[in-house]
Amino acid sequence: MRTTLSTLAISLFILTSCNSPKQMETDFIQNNIDNIVAQHTLQTDLIEQSGKILNPRTIRKDGSISYVPINDWCSGFFPGNIWLTYELTGDKKWLPLAEKYTEDLDSVKHLKWHHDVGFMIGCSYLNGYRMGGKKEYKDVIIEAAKSLSTRFRPHAGVIQSWDADKGWQGKRGWKCPVIIDNMMNLELLFEATALSGDSTFHNVAVKHADTTLKHQFRNDNSCYHVIDYDPQTGEVRGKQTAQGYAHESIWARGQAWAIYGYTVCYRYTKDKRYLDQAEKIYDLIFKHKNLPQDLVPYWDYDAPNIPNAPRDASAAACTASALYEMSSYLPTKGYKLTADQIMENLSSPAYRAKVGTNGNFILMHSVGSIPHGAEIDVPLNYADYYFIEGLMRKRNLDKK
Repeated sequence: MRTTLSTLAISLFILTSCNSPKQMETDFIQNNIDNIVAQHTLQTDLIEQSGKILNPRTIRKDGSISYVPINDWCSGFFPGNIWLTYELTGDKKWLPLAEKYTEDLDSVKHLKWHHDVGFMIGCSYLNGYRMGGKKEYKDVIIEAAKSLSTRFRPHAGVIQSWDADKGWQGKRGWKCPVIIDNMMNLELLFEATALSGDSTFHNVAVKHADTTLKHQFRNDNSCYHVIDYDPQTGEVRGKQTAQGYAHESIWARGQAWAIYGYTVCYRYTKDKRYLDQAEKIYDLIFKHKNLPQDLVPYWDYDAPNIPNAPRDASAAACTASALYEMSSYLPTKGYKLTADQIMENLSSPAYRAKVGTNGNFILMHSVGSIPHGAEIDVPLNYADYYFIEGLMRKRNLDKK
């Protein structure tokens, strides 16, 4: 009888241990890493076999992979994905690929005709500097920050996002359009000050964040997509959208850019106003009546065809990554729990693609711009980027 009870006790102990929360978290992370490695192996094999340096952004309607040139605003995300994969796995096979795909973007450091150089260089070169020990990337990061700073309009106190006289933007009557996405480019400026000792970059970032805080948010703490300023007087000429449903609607990815951007601003300044704003955006998102139960938002919280509107996994992934950082500053607020729920749902078959499908991207069901009829219900390289970054942040927090 003693032997039987002892055996039963041992079996129960093993069963309990194997299903402990810590073990389940470890298995969750490893399962996702395995999926990422498999998809990125297929993706990079295709690129290497081509004999070219190709930069996958999404898939076309026929399922073929859409590659982008180096001056595309999304060009930094795939190199960033490879750096993150290298960091997650420690597998040195990813290092030369990350270096090659990153260094193909060298000339972006001189790009001055739009604001997204922060995405492009931050996700590639800055990750290489941090994760690959590539100290020689320092000069590229600083030069890119100089290029971004040329778009600062001192009288308005903002970094101009788009040129107002080119392309579809030229038809909107804008003078100095600033989009909430621009908050994501401030990290490059903060880092450039840390690397160079030149406070100019830091000061520009803070001024932009403060002006955005003053003008870009509604009373409910949702944000407009576009604020048009008079570059000479600083007057607000209009509050509009470009990628949301309507001027007064709540574009989902815009809220993700905002919560992430202000969390980053707090990291570098420790100005509590920025963290407070991130918390207010959190409350808006997660108390919104149109947020689905799985916490993956519709592309716009006011889309006219909810619950049949497309979801935006990129907004969910970016928000989750931001929440992991927020939880490190406010560990008792439950932000990590929310991020974990988002990541768990994104990792389900409803959003995470099977290996060998989805153009070898990780996540399905993101939205680029419905008003432009572009990239609707497709994978996007930036959705993958923030998902992988979120996974890395989760792993780091779980280790503590």
